[in-house]
Amino acid sequence: MGLLPARPRLLALGEPTHGEEALLGLRNDLFRQLVEREGYRTITIESDCLMGLVVDDHVTSGTGTLDEVMARGFSHEWGAFPGNRELVRWMRAYNEGRPASERVRFAGFDGPLEITAAASPRQALTALHGYLAARVDAGLLPCTAETLDRLLGADEQWTNPAAMMDPTRSVGRTAEARELRLLADELVAVLDAQTPHLVAASAQDDWDRARLYGRTATGLLRYHFAMADTSPSRMARLLGVRDSMMAANLLALAERGPTLVHAHNSHLQRQKSSMRMGGLPVEWWSAGALVSAQLGEEYAFLATALGTIRHHGVETPPPDTIEGLLYALPEDRYVVDSRRLAATIGEVAPAARVSPWFGYAPLDPAHLSGTDGLVFVKDAVSSR
Repeated sequence: MGLLPARPRLLALGEPTHGEEALLGLRNDLFRQLVEREGYRTITIESDCLMGLVVDDHVTSGTGTLDEVMARGFSHEWGAFPGNRELVRWMRAYNEGRPASERVRFAGFDGPLEITAAASPRQALTALHGYLAARVDAGLLPCTAETLDRLLGADEQWTNPAAMMDPTRSVGRTAEARELRLLADELVAVLDAQTPHLVAASAQDDWDRARLYGRTATGLLRYHFAMADTSPSRMARLLGVRDSMMAANLLALAERGPTLVHAHNSHLQRQKSSMRMGGLPVEWWSAGALVSAQLGEEYAFLATALGTIRHHGVETPPPDTIEGLLYALPEDRYVVDSRRLAATIGEVAPAARVSPWFGYAPLDPAHLSGTDGLVFVKDAVSSR
């Protein structure tokens, strides 16, 4: 916190790879300290925002067993990581006997998206419609629940994995999908127009979730529309929609109070994201870039750099890389002032490290200036 001009509403901790227990343990340690010393009450991770509601219900009220929550509350199969299980267990224990205002909360901020498929918009659309139908006059709603069900059809057509590689297999631009996009927009418009009444008639959590359902429904339908795109810009559009959904969820969490954000460095960076797919360059703005543009100093980003991941063939870093410079220090873990590091390096630009393993992304030296600090972990196995 001493590196930052003020306590940020969103303190983002990046990671260069997923699933390493040393990094998850470090995240858990940090969150405990932020709760106990700095008044943070929420942690959000790069996992399905709707599935995350299962975890939040458990840690706040004890709903479900820990095994059930780990199986149903995380996307990307991250419920299997011991570090995530320990986080949920600690949060539930911390909340036991505390008043609601002092409880810690959990959230996913990713869309309901996987590498191989995107979810059906059914859950978000029907939950939003149900929330509104219970609280406003039926004449204000653009459709009935039966109409939504008819237009949605079978969920399998939305989640067809073939659509990820073949846009012609996507249902995102069918007549039904186009009508659903219009109806989702109208339902969100009712939510906005009836805000004073709905806030008065709802518990805070119900109102927050209704807004989440609205963001998710419109975002998913936009994502499916992009999946049906046959132009060269298809992948950039998909990546941009995903990070835009992430950013909207982060901004909503920032309204609630100080939040620790944990995700891949690439989703939290301030610089424009880029990669090559099919030999073509793809560029889009990350969630961190989008949020930083709106929150300014109330968004802070600390990237994590790793020395070795020997079980994946990532050995001692070359001495002329940023990771190599930090690896030469005597301790296992550091929080590094990015500005001091840049001044120490001087005009000689560090080399870019090359990873032999696809699952690890080394720190881009050009991105150093866009961080508020670095967290360095010397070894992914022994540092804990």
